[in-house]
Amino acid sequence: MLSVPAFLAEHGISRSLFYRLLHQGRGPRITKIAGRTLVSAQAAAEWRARMERETEQAAPRPKASRHRRGTAAGNTTALGREVA
Repeated sequence: MLSVPAFLAEHGISRSLFYRLLHQGRGPRITKIAGRTLVSAQAAAEWRARMERETEQAAPRPKASRHRRGTAAGNTTALGREVA
């Protein structure tokens, strides 16, 4: 069984993302024992596999341009988005 901090470290995700995923129903199965939140090795493996499937099924996003594009006012960010 992994504690939440151990699960986070092993998977390289933040605590806020972990709880956001749980709230969305996309987190790993958790077990509560004596007030502790734990993730079994099997639940962690199933979660990783599910995240990989979701990533493979997601439509590929166009890559952001590395070139700085200006606007008529010349007010853009490094990603070419207009700023107010």
